[in-house]
Amino acid sequence: MRRERLVAVATLALLQAFVCAMGAFVLAGGLDGLTAKPPGKAAPPTRAPVAIVTAGPVLAPPPGGSPPGKGTLAARLAHALGDSALGDNVGAVVLDIAGGTTLFGSKADTGVTPASTTKVVTAVAALTSLGPDTRVATRVVQSKAGAITLVGGGDPLLTGPKAGKDSDYPRSASLVALASRTARALKAAGVASVSLSYDDSLFSGPRTAPGWKPGYVPEGSVAPVTALMIDEGRQDPRGSARHPDPPRSAAEAFGSLLARYGVKVGKSIRRAKTAATATEIARVESPPVYALVEHMLTLSDNDVAEALAHLVALKEGKPGTFTGVSQAVQGTLKRLGVGDGVTVYDGSGLSTRNRITPTALARLIALSASPANPRLHALISGLPIAGFTGTLGHRYGKQDTKAAAGVVRAKTGTLNGVNTLTGLARTADGRLVAFAFMADNVPDPDGAVAALDRMAALVSGCGCS
Repeated sequence: MRRERLVAVATLALLQAFVCAMGAFVLAGGLDGLTAKPPGKAAPPTRAPVAIVTAGPVLAPPPGGSPPGKGTLAARLAHALGDSALGDNVGAVVLDIAGGTTLFGSKADTGVTPASTTKVVTAVAALTSLGPDTRVATRVVQSKAGAITLVGGGDPLLTGPKAGKDSDYPRSASLVALASRTARALKAAGVASVSLSYDDSLFSGPRTAPGWKPGYVPEGSVAPVTALMIDEGRQDPRGSARHPDPPRSAAEAFGSLLARYGVKVGKSIRRAKTAATATEIARVESPPVYALVEHMLTLSDNDVAEALAHLVALKEGKPGTFTGVSQAVQGTLKRLGVGDGVTVYDGSGLSTRNRITPTALARLIALSASPANPRLHALISGLPIAGFTGTLGHRYGKQDTKAAAGVVRAKTGTLNGVNTLTGLARTADGRLVAFAFMADNVPDPDGAVAALDRMAALVSGCGCS
Protein backbone atom coordinates (compact mmCIF):
# COMPACT_ATOMS: atom_id res chain seq x y z
CA MET A 1 0.00 0.00 0.00
CA ARG A 2 2.82 2.37 0.90
CA ARG A 3 4.52 1.73 -2.46
CA GLU A 4 1.27 2.24 -4.40
CA ARG A 5 0.61 5.51 -2.52
CA LEU A 6 4.08 6.83 -3.46
CA VAL A 7 3.54 5.89 -7.11
CA ALA A 8 0.17 7.67 -7.11
CA VAL A 9 1.67 10.81 -5.55
CA ALA A 10 4.54 10.82 -8.04
CA THR A 11 2.11 10.38 -10.94
CA LEU A 12 -0.05 13.26 -9.76
CA ALA A 13 3.06 15.46 -9.40
CA LEU A 14 4.19 14.67 -12.93
CA LEU A 15 0.70 15.32 -14.25
CA GLN A 16 0.57 18.67 -12.45
CA ALA A 17 3.98 19.64 -13.86
CA PHE A 18 2.81 18.69 -17.36
CA VAL A 19 -0.36 20.78 -17.00
CA CYS A 20 1.67 23.78 -15.80
CA ALA A 21 4.14 23.40 -18.66
CA MET A 22 1.34 23.22 -21.22
CA GLY A 23 -0.28 26.29 -19.69
CA ALA A 24 2.94 28.22 -20.00
CA PHE A 25 3.35 27.02 -23.57
CA VAL A 26 -0.12 28.22 -24.53
CA LEU A 27 0.36 31.60 -22.85
CA ALA A 28 3.64 32.02 -24.73
CA GLY A 29 1.88 31.66 -28.06
CA GLY A 30 1.85 27.90 -28.42
CA LEU A 31 -1.88 27.78 -28.95
CA ASP A 32 -1.37 28.46 -32.65
CA GLY A 33 0.76 25.36 -32.84
CA LEU A 34 -1.89 23.24 -31.09
CA THR A 35 -4.59 24.47 -33.45
CA ALA A 36 -2.52 24.56 -36.64
CA LYS A 37 -4.43 24.05 -39.86
CA PRO A 38 -3.36 21.60 -42.56
CA PRO A 39 -0.62 22.91 -44.88
CA GLY A 40 -1.93 25.45 -47.36
CA LYS A 41 -1.51 29.09 -48.28
CA ALA A 42 0.20 30.80 -45.39
CA ALA A 43 -1.46 33.85 -43.92
CA PRO A 44 0.57 37.04 -44.39
CA PRO A 45 2.73 37.78 -41.37
CA THR A 46 1.57 40.58 -39.13
CA ARG A 47 3.88 42.92 -37.28
CA ALA A 48 3.16 43.14 -33.60
CA PRO A 49 2.80 46.68 -32.31
CA VAL A 50 5.91 47.94 -30.59
CA ALA A 51 5.45 49.74 -27.32
CA ILE A 52 8.20 52.24 -26.59
CA VAL A 53 8.55 52.77 -22.87
CA THR A 54 10.70 55.63 -21.70
CA ALA A 55 11.80 56.76 -18.30
CA GLY A 56 10.51 59.94 -16.76
CA PRO A 57 11.77 63.26 -18.09
CA VAL A 58 15.46 63.62 -17.42
CA LEU A 59 15.53 67.32 -18.18
CA ALA A 60 13.14 68.53 -15.52
CA PRO A 61 14.69 70.51 -12.65
CA PRO A 62 15.00 68.29 -9.57
CA PRO A 63 12.53 68.97 -6.76
CA GLY A 64 13.78 71.59 -4.37
CA GLY A 65 16.44 73.01 -6.70
CA SER A 66 16.70 76.76 -6.34
CA PRO A 67 17.70 79.19 -9.07
CA PRO A 68 21.05 80.85 -8.52
CA GLY A 69 20.95 84.25 -6.88
CA LYS A 70 20.87 87.00 -9.47
CA GLY A 71 23.40 89.09 -7.60
CA THR A 72 25.91 86.26 -7.36
CA LEU A 73 25.57 85.31 -11.02
CA ALA A 74 25.67 88.90 -12.22
CA ALA A 75 28.85 89.63 -10.31
CA ARG A 76 30.60 86.61 -11.74
CA LEU A 77 29.49 87.08 -15.33
CA ALA A 78 29.93 90.86 -15.48
CA HIS A 79 33.63 90.46 -14.83
CA ALA A 80 33.95 87.68 -17.44
CA LEU A 81 32.13 89.76 -20.07
CA GLY A 82 34.78 92.44 -19.73
CA ASP A 83 37.46 90.17 -21.20
CA SER A 84 39.16 92.20 -23.94
CA ALA A 85 39.39 89.10 -26.16
CA LEU A 86 35.63 89.30 -26.72
CA GLY A 87 35.70 92.76 -28.25
CA ASP A 88 33.17 95.53 -27.81
CA ASN A 89 29.94 93.89 -29.01
CA VAL A 90 29.01 91.15 -26.56
CA GLY A 91 25.56 89.94 -25.59
CA ALA A 92 24.69 87.50 -22.83
CA VAL A 93 21.70 86.01 -21.09
CA VAL A 94 20.95 83.24 -18.57
CA LEU A 95 17.39 81.96 -18.14
CA ASP A 96 15.92 79.76 -15.45
CA ILE A 97 14.21 77.00 -17.45
CA ALA A 98 11.65 76.02 -14.81
CA GLY A 99 10.58 79.50 -13.83
CA GLY A 100 11.27 81.29 -17.09
CA THR A 101 12.89 84.23 -15.34
CA THR A 102 15.96 86.04 -16.60
CA LEU A 103 18.80 85.48 -14.15
CA PHE A 104 21.30 87.61 -16.03
CA GLY A 105 21.24 89.80 -19.11
CA SER A 106 23.58 92.15 -20.93
CA LYS A 107 22.57 93.39 -24.38
CA ALA A 108 20.32 90.35 -24.29
CA ASP A 109 17.86 91.74 -26.84
CA THR A 110 20.42 93.05 -29.30
CA GLY A 111 20.84 91.06 -32.53
CA VAL A 112 24.29 89.52 -32.96
CA THR A 113 25.81 87.53 -35.82
CA PRO A 114 25.13 84.00 -34.54
CA ALA A 115 27.42 81.89 -36.78
CA SER A 116 26.67 78.18 -36.25
CA THR A 117 24.40 78.73 -33.27
CA THR A 118 21.91 79.38 -36.10
CA LYS A 119 21.66 75.59 -36.22
CA VAL A 120 19.66 75.72 -32.98
CA VAL A 121 17.02 77.69 -34.91
CA THR A 122 17.16 75.18 -37.77
CA ALA A 123 16.81 72.27 -35.35
CA VAL A 124 13.68 73.68 -33.70
CA ALA A 125 12.12 74.45 -37.09
CA ALA A 126 12.90 70.99 -38.50
CA LEU A 127 11.68 69.05 -35.47
CA THR A 128 8.51 71.14 -35.37
CA SER A 129 7.64 71.31 -39.06
CA LEU A 130 8.97 68.00 -40.42
CA GLY A 131 8.53 65.97 -37.25
CA PRO A 132 11.26 63.95 -35.50
CA ASP A 133 10.44 60.62 -37.19
CA THR A 134 10.24 61.78 -40.81
CA ARG A 135 12.68 60.20 -43.27
CA VAL A 136 13.88 61.55 -46.61
CA ALA A 137 13.71 59.27 -49.64
CA THR A 138 16.01 59.07 -52.67
CA ARG A 139 14.10 57.28 -55.42
CA VAL A 140 14.45 55.74 -58.85
CA VAL A 141 11.42 56.03 -61.12
CA GLN A 142 10.65 54.66 -64.56
CA SER A 143 8.72 56.80 -67.03
CA LYS A 144 8.71 54.18 -69.81
CA ALA A 145 10.42 50.89 -70.47
CA GLY A 146 14.16 51.40 -70.38
CA ALA A 147 14.05 55.04 -69.17
CA ILE A 148 14.77 55.67 -65.51
CA THR A 149 15.38 58.80 -63.40
CA LEU A 150 17.34 59.19 -60.17
CA VAL A 151 15.26 61.58 -58.02
CA GLY A 152 16.85 63.54 -55.19
CA GLY A 153 14.73 64.01 -52.09
CA GLY A 154 17.11 66.21 -50.15
CA ASP A 155 18.89 63.47 -48.17
CA PRO A 156 22.08 65.22 -47.00
CA LEU A 157 23.87 62.07 -45.83
CA LEU A 158 23.36 59.74 -48.81
CA THR A 159 26.65 57.87 -49.24
CA GLY A 160 28.37 56.98 -52.49
CA PRO A 161 30.46 54.03 -53.62
CA LYS A 162 33.67 55.49 -52.20
CA ALA A 163 32.31 55.66 -48.67
CA GLY A 164 33.90 53.28 -46.19
CA LYS A 165 32.08 50.84 -43.96
CA ASP A 166 29.27 52.74 -42.31
CA SER A 167 30.05 52.78 -38.60
CA ASP A 168 29.02 56.34 -37.83
CA TYR A 169 25.78 57.45 -36.23
CA PRO A 170 23.34 57.85 -37.78
CA ARG A 171 23.49 55.03 -40.33
CA SER A 172 23.09 56.65 -43.73
CA ALA A 173 21.22 55.56 -46.82
CA SER A 174 23.48 54.21 -49.55
CA LEU A 175 23.61 54.83 -53.29
CA VAL A 176 25.08 51.33 -53.61
CA ALA A 177 21.97 49.83 -52.03
CA LEU A 178 19.75 51.94 -54.29
CA ALA A 179 21.61 50.74 -57.40
CA SER A 180 21.36 47.11 -56.28
CA ARG A 181 17.60 47.39 -55.72
CA THR A 182 17.15 49.17 -59.04
CA ALA A 183 19.10 46.52 -60.96
CA ARG A 184 17.08 43.78 -59.29
CA ALA A 185 13.78 45.44 -60.24
CA LEU A 186 14.92 46.02 -63.83
CA LYS A 187 16.10 42.45 -64.31
CA ALA A 188 12.85 41.13 -62.87
CA ALA A 189 11.04 43.12 -65.56
CA GLY A 190 13.36 41.82 -68.25
CA VAL A 191 15.16 45.15 -68.76
CA ALA A 192 18.91 44.88 -69.38
CA SER A 193 19.74 48.40 -70.60
CA VAL A 194 18.44 51.84 -69.71
CA SER A 195 18.75 55.53 -70.38
CA LEU A 196 19.46 57.45 -67.16
CA SER A 197 18.48 60.96 -66.14
CA TYR A 198 18.47 62.75 -62.80
CA ASP A 199 16.05 65.13 -61.11
CA ASP A 200 17.33 67.59 -58.50
CA SER A 201 14.46 70.05 -58.87
CA LEU A 202 13.13 69.72 -55.32
CA PHE A 203 15.47 72.55 -54.26
CA SER A 204 15.61 75.54 -56.57
CA GLY A 205 17.11 78.99 -56.88
CA PRO A 206 20.72 79.91 -56.08
CA ARG A 207 22.87 77.16 -54.59
CA THR A 208 24.58 79.55 -52.18
CA ALA A 209 22.93 81.83 -49.65
CA PRO A 210 22.91 85.61 -49.26
CA GLY A 211 25.81 86.56 -47.02
CA TRP A 212 27.98 83.56 -47.90
CA LYS A 213 31.58 84.40 -48.64
CA PRO A 214 32.81 83.29 -52.08
CA GLY A 215 35.39 80.97 -50.55
CA TYR A 216 32.99 78.78 -48.55
CA VAL A 217 32.41 76.20 -51.32
CA PRO A 218 35.97 76.12 -52.76
CA GLU A 219 37.49 75.72 -49.29
CA GLY A 220 35.06 72.90 -48.48
CA SER A 221 33.05 74.52 -45.69
CA VAL A 222 29.83 73.58 -47.49
CA ALA A 223 28.66 72.10 -50.79
CA PRO A 224 26.43 73.89 -53.28
CA VAL A 225 22.97 73.28 -51.83
CA THR A 226 21.06 70.77 -53.96
CA ALA A 227 18.43 68.08 -53.42
CA LEU A 228 20.68 65.33 -54.83
CA MET A 229 24.22 64.65 -53.71
CA ILE A 230 26.37 61.88 -52.27
CA ASP A 231 28.91 62.17 -49.48
CA GLU A 232 27.72 65.76 -48.92
CA GLY A 233 29.07 66.68 -52.33
CA ARG A 234 32.63 65.67 -51.45
CA GLN A 235 34.98 64.42 -54.13
CA ASP A 236 36.44 62.09 -51.51
CA PRO A 237 34.30 61.15 -48.49
CA ARG A 238 37.30 61.68 -46.22
CA GLY A 239 38.29 65.02 -47.73
CA SER A 240 36.86 68.53 -47.88
CA ALA A 241 36.98 69.37 -51.61
CA ARG A 242 33.48 69.52 -53.11
CA HIS A 243 32.10 68.71 -56.56
CA PRO A 244 31.06 71.86 -58.42
CA ASP A 245 27.90 70.02 -59.60
CA PRO A 246 26.91 67.46 -56.92
CA PRO A 247 23.74 66.16 -58.68
CA ARG A 248 25.55 65.23 -61.88
CA SER A 249 28.35 63.58 -59.91
CA ALA A 250 25.79 61.53 -57.98
CA ALA A 251 24.03 60.47 -61.19
CA GLU A 252 27.29 59.44 -62.84
CA ALA A 253 28.23 57.37 -59.80
CA PHE A 254 24.79 55.75 -59.89
CA GLY A 255 25.20 54.87 -63.57
CA SER A 256 28.55 53.20 -62.85
CA LEU A 257 26.98 51.18 -60.06
CA LEU A 258 24.17 49.97 -62.30
CA ALA A 259 26.75 48.76 -64.81
CA ARG A 260 28.49 46.92 -62.01
CA TYR A 261 25.21 45.14 -61.27
CA GLY A 262 24.75 44.10 -64.89
CA VAL A 263 22.53 46.88 -66.27
CA LYS A 264 23.85 48.72 -69.31
CA VAL A 265 23.49 52.52 -69.07
CA GLY A 266 23.45 54.89 -72.03
CA LYS A 267 26.38 57.26 -72.40
CA SER A 268 24.33 60.43 -72.07
CA ILE A 269 23.16 61.18 -68.51
CA ARG A 270 20.98 64.26 -68.52
CA ARG A 271 19.07 66.41 -66.09
CA ALA A 272 15.30 66.05 -66.42
CA LYS A 273 12.09 66.70 -64.50
CA THR A 274 10.31 63.54 -63.38
CA ALA A 275 7.18 62.78 -65.35
CA ALA A 276 3.96 62.74 -63.34
CA THR A 277 3.18 59.27 -64.70
CA ALA A 278 6.55 57.78 -63.66
CA THR A 279 6.48 54.68 -61.47
CA GLU A 280 8.81 54.18 -58.54
CA ILE A 281 10.92 51.03 -58.82
CA ALA A 282 13.41 51.49 -55.94
CA ARG A 283 14.16 53.75 -52.99
CA VAL A 284 16.38 54.25 -49.97
CA GLU A 285 15.58 56.42 -46.95
CA SER A 286 17.60 58.69 -44.72
CA PRO A 287 17.85 58.41 -40.94
CA PRO A 288 14.91 60.07 -39.16
CA VAL A 289 14.95 63.83 -38.71
CA TYR A 290 15.75 63.58 -35.00
CA ALA A 291 18.97 61.71 -35.85
CA LEU A 292 19.83 64.23 -38.56
CA VAL A 293 19.33 67.04 -36.05
CA GLU A 294 21.57 65.35 -33.48
CA HIS A 295 24.28 64.82 -36.12
CA MET A 296 23.97 68.41 -37.35
CA LEU A 297 24.38 69.88 -33.86
CA THR A 298 27.08 67.57 -32.55
CA LEU A 299 29.35 67.96 -35.58
CA SER A 300 28.08 71.38 -36.71
CA ASP A 301 27.35 69.92 -40.15
CA ASN A 302 26.57 72.74 -42.58
CA ASP A 303 25.27 70.51 -45.37
CA VAL A 304 22.75 68.76 -43.13
CA ALA A 305 21.61 72.14 -41.80
CA GLU A 306 20.94 73.53 -45.26
CA ALA A 307 19.09 70.40 -46.38
CA LEU A 308 16.85 70.45 -43.30
CA ALA A 309 16.14 74.15 -43.71
CA HIS A 310 15.13 73.69 -47.37
CA LEU A 311 12.90 70.75 -46.44
CA VAL A 312 11.21 72.92 -43.82
CA ALA A 313 10.56 75.54 -46.50
CA LEU A 314 8.85 72.97 -48.70
CA LYS A 315 6.81 71.51 -45.83
CA GLU A 316 5.61 75.00 -44.93
CA GLY A 317 4.40 75.60 -48.47
CA LYS A 318 7.28 77.85 -49.50
CA PRO A 319 9.68 77.31 -52.42
CA GLY A 320 12.75 75.20 -51.75
CA THR A 321 15.02 78.23 -51.93
CA PHE A 322 16.98 80.33 -49.45
CA THR A 323 14.19 82.91 -49.58
CA GLY A 324 11.74 80.14 -48.75
CA VAL A 325 13.98 79.04 -45.89
CA SER A 326 13.94 82.50 -44.33
CA GLN A 327 10.17 82.78 -44.57
CA ALA A 328 9.38 79.24 -43.41
CA VAL A 329 11.74 79.18 -40.45
CA GLN A 330 10.43 82.52 -39.22
CA GLY A 331 6.85 81.35 -39.63
CA THR A 332 7.49 78.09 -37.77
CA LEU A 333 9.10 79.87 -34.83
CA LYS A 334 6.28 82.41 -34.74
CA ARG A 335 3.76 79.56 -34.35
CA LEU A 336 5.72 78.40 -31.33
CA GLY A 337 5.78 81.91 -29.89
CA VAL A 338 9.58 82.20 -30.10
CA GLY A 339 10.06 84.10 -33.35
CA ASP A 340 11.10 87.44 -31.85
CA GLY A 341 14.76 88.28 -32.24
CA VAL A 342 15.47 85.81 -35.07
CA THR A 343 16.39 86.83 -38.63
CA VAL A 344 18.08 84.16 -40.75
CA TYR A 345 19.04 83.82 -44.40
CA ASP A 346 20.31 80.24 -44.28
CA GLY A 347 20.15 77.14 -42.10
CA SER A 348 23.81 76.69 -41.21
CA GLY A 349 24.83 80.11 -39.92
CA LEU A 350 27.45 80.73 -42.59
CA SER A 351 25.55 83.83 -43.67
CA THR A 352 26.99 87.00 -42.23
CA ARG A 353 23.56 88.62 -42.58
CA ASN A 354 21.93 86.47 -39.89
CA ARG A 355 21.03 88.21 -36.64
CA ILE A 356 19.77 86.52 -33.48
CA THR A 357 19.51 87.92 -29.98
CA PRO A 358 20.92 86.05 -26.97
CA THR A 359 17.42 85.99 -25.47
CA ALA A 360 16.00 84.30 -28.58
CA LEU A 361 18.64 81.56 -28.53
CA ALA A 362 18.25 80.88 -24.82
CA ARG A 363 14.46 80.70 -25.18
CA LEU A 364 14.83 78.10 -27.94
CA ILE A 365 17.09 76.04 -25.68
CA ALA A 366 14.65 76.36 -22.77
CA LEU A 367 11.71 75.43 -25.00
CA SER A 368 13.50 72.32 -26.24
CA ALA A 369 14.55 71.25 -22.75
CA SER A 370 11.05 71.42 -21.34
CA PRO A 371 9.38 68.07 -20.58
CA ALA A 372 6.29 69.57 -22.23
CA ASN A 373 8.01 69.46 -25.64
CA PRO A 374 9.25 65.89 -26.23
CA ARG A 375 9.33 66.42 -30.02
CA LEU A 376 12.14 68.94 -29.50
CA HIS A 377 14.31 66.91 -27.15
CA ALA A 378 16.63 65.79 -29.96
CA LEU A 379 17.99 69.33 -29.92
CA ILE A 380 19.18 68.79 -26.35
CA SER A 381 20.57 65.30 -26.94
CA GLY A 382 22.41 66.62 -30.01
CA LEU A 383 24.20 69.45 -28.22
CA PRO A 384 27.92 68.76 -27.79
CA ILE A 385 28.94 67.80 -24.26
CA ALA A 386 31.72 69.87 -22.75
CA GLY A 387 34.97 67.96 -22.79
CA PHE A 388 33.48 64.89 -24.43
CA THR A 389 31.69 65.18 -27.78
CA GLY A 390 31.52 67.13 -31.01
CA THR A 391 32.78 70.67 -31.23
CA LEU A 392 33.22 70.82 -27.42
CA GLY A 393 35.13 67.56 -27.20
CA HIS A 394 38.54 69.24 -27.06
CA ARG A 395 37.50 72.08 -24.75
CA TYR A 396 36.97 72.43 -20.98
CA GLY A 397 40.28 70.86 -19.99
CA LYS A 398 41.81 73.92 -18.35
CA GLN A 399 41.85 74.59 -14.63
CA ASP A 400 39.20 77.30 -14.78
CA THR A 401 36.73 75.27 -16.91
CA LYS A 402 37.31 71.56 -16.25
CA ALA A 403 34.67 71.45 -13.51
CA ALA A 404 32.09 72.09 -16.26
CA ALA A 405 33.20 69.08 -18.32
CA GLY A 406 30.25 66.74 -18.68
CA VAL A 407 27.94 69.32 -17.11
CA VAL A 408 27.56 71.89 -19.89
CA ARG A 409 25.88 71.02 -23.20
CA ALA A 410 26.15 73.75 -25.83
CA LYS A 411 26.31 74.66 -29.51
CA THR A 412 29.31 76.61 -30.68
CA GLY A 413 29.46 79.26 -33.38
CA THR A 414 32.55 80.46 -35.23
CA LEU A 415 33.10 82.82 -38.16
CA ASN A 416 35.79 85.38 -38.79
CA GLY A 417 35.39 87.83 -35.91
CA VAL A 418 32.47 85.87 -34.43
CA ASN A 419 32.37 83.50 -31.46
CA THR A 420 29.14 82.34 -29.84
CA LEU A 421 27.98 79.67 -27.41
CA THR A 422 24.46 78.67 -26.40
CA GLY A 423 23.21 75.73 -24.39
CA LEU A 424 22.25 74.60 -20.94
CA ALA A 425 23.79 73.53 -17.66
CA ARG A 426 22.84 72.51 -14.17
CA THR A 427 23.91 74.87 -11.43
CA ALA A 428 25.61 73.73 -8.25
CA ASP A 429 22.15 73.54 -6.67
CA GLY A 430 20.82 71.32 -9.46
CA ARG A 431 18.81 74.00 -11.26
CA LEU A 432 18.63 73.70 -15.06
CA VAL A 433 19.41 76.96 -16.84
CA ALA A 434 19.74 78.03 -20.48
CA PHE A 435 22.38 80.50 -21.60
CA ALA A 436 23.60 82.34 -24.69
CA PHE A 437 26.88 84.22 -24.94
CA MET A 438 27.58 86.01 -28.24
CA ALA A 439 30.35 88.26 -29.58
CA ASP A 440 30.70 89.39 -33.21
CA ASN A 441 33.56 91.88 -33.14
CA VAL A 442 36.21 89.57 -31.75
CA PRO A 443 39.86 90.66 -31.92
CA ASP A 444 41.27 87.47 -30.37
CA PRO A 445 39.43 84.27 -31.44
CA ASP A 446 41.33 81.88 -29.17
CA GLY A 447 40.93 84.20 -26.22
CA ALA A 448 37.23 84.63 -27.00
CA VAL A 449 36.63 80.87 -27.03
CA ALA A 450 38.33 80.58 -23.64
CA ALA A 451 36.24 83.46 -22.28
CA LEU A 452 32.97 81.88 -23.46
CA ASP A 453 33.92 78.57 -21.89
CA ARG A 454 34.71 80.30 -18.61
CA MET A 455 31.27 81.94 -18.62
CA ALA A 456 29.54 78.61 -19.16
CA ALA A 457 31.63 77.11 -16.38
CA LEU A 458 30.65 79.98 -14.07
CA VAL A 459 26.98 79.31 -14.75
CA SER A 460 27.32 75.60 -14.06
CA GLY A 461 29.22 76.21 -10.84
CA CYS A 462 27.00 78.96 -9.48
CA GLY A 463 25.11 78.37 -6.25
CA CYS A 464 22.18 80.33 -4.84
CA SER A 465 24.03 82.16 -2.11
